Amino acid sequence: MEHSALKGRDQSSEERKVYMDYNATTPLEPKVIQAVTEAMKEAWGNPSSSYAAGQKAKEIIGLARENVALMVRGRPEDIIFTSGGTEANNLVFHSVLKYFQEFKEMSQCGSDHDYNALLGGVPHFITSSVEHDSVRLPLEHLVKLQVADATFVKVSQVSGQAEVEDVIAAIRPSTCLVSIMLANNETGVIMPVSILSHLIKTLNQKRVGSGLPRILVHTDAAQALGKIQVDVQELEVDYLTIVGHKFYAPRIGALYVRGPGVSTPLYPMLFGGGQERNFRPGTENTPMIAGLGKAAEMVNQHCEEYEFHLRKVRDYLEERLQAEFGQHKINFNSHFHGSQCLPNTCNVSILGPELQGRAVLSHCHILLASVGAACHSDQGDRPSPILLKSGIPYDIACNALRLSVGRGSTEEDVDLVVADLKRAVAELEQKRCCSANGTSKKILQTENIASFNQTKA
Repeated sequence: MEHSALKGRDQSSEERKVYMDYNATTPLEPKVIQAVTEAMKEAWGNPSSSYAAGQKAKEIIGLARENVALMVRGRPEDIIFTSGGTEANNLVFHSVLKYFQEFKEMSQCGSDHDYNALLGGVPHFITSSVEHDSVRLPLEHLVKLQVADATFVKVSQVSGQAEVEDVIAAIRPSTCLVSIMLANNETGVIMPVSILSHLIKTLNQKRVGSGLPRILVHTDAAQALGKIQVDVQELEVDYLTIVGHKFYAPRIGALYVRGPGVSTPLYPMLFGGGQERNFRPGTENTPMIAGLGKAAEMVNQHCEEYEFHLRKVRDYLEERLQAEFGQHKINFNSHFHGSQCLPNTCNVSILGPELQGRAVLSHCHILLASVGAACHSDQGDRPSPILLKSGIPYDIACNALRLSVGRGSTEEDVDLVVADLKRAVAELEQKRCCSANGTSKKILQTENIASFNQTKA
């Protein structure tokens, strides 16, 4: 389980840094680096070429496709390589938009139905209020362009989940896609995607008979892969987004599509050389695909081991935090009643004035972490909108720290981090105390001067 990145074993504890922001990004595994390097050296040819270097590249891409497919329990032909998760998510929305347009055109031919009135003219998307920006922003953009409508279902403040009943209640005749993340990147809450997919599958049988479009289901699995088992057969989704840099692979991604272009609509956003069966043209990035494939292979071999280790270290982290700060000074923002959470994620607030998350991190010497998602790093001193939408009170959300452990994290790391946090909190509370004392002295001095002046008068 040992991972060399950021461990600093040759440094003193004062100099050493401990990384606990694995939900933001992960370092490359040594075996992944080796796979990327070998592909650069030996498979530099164009995968569409017939000479040796090109055929080697084609072989590497094929093997990577098999490993990525196995990681999600899908078929190799259902995997489309992309530049990353953002492209994969946008490709889904683009495809569903085209699917809806073609459905309307076909339905209107020789039909007495007024489909514009029935379907509302534009496709309707359903998602949750706590999705990653690569889901939220494209949908908001489509709504702004008036080419789609979208419902952002609020998550329960009890469970932290997008409740199945609320999603189903939001469905309209024009609904053509439900996109719910598999696990939240800040709270770690695992969403009820499989239950939702099963209900929608049943509902689709009635919709097709009524001349309504089939509702497709998409899940962004970026945070779940490499931490828990992910099985597209159990999830029953049509689309699933894969993000390499969340499970020790390079910054590249893939999209699982259940029968792309046949069982499930898929339309290219780009046009060019016809690679990836024309769904995602452009000469394949062989080294990065090789790295993705190797990282997927490692997940296939060790996922249960990874999950056990992550949960053990995360649980130890929470125990140490509670022991050092006390139950009444800690709020675990990732604990929701009745919900499962990612095994590596601890979202915690250390309660007290002047203990805002960013202030605490700025006083840490060892800990490398964040207050929330990297895509919300421009929020300034404002708390995470994800936590607020999950029902975490404003003052508590302001103090939030997202601590996410990785494969190489140890209990020794936890001890260093907790001690670092305790020192940072003590410094901030001491500054506040000194500031308060200084203010009191100034007030007292002002009152004494006023009293002295009155006596002279």
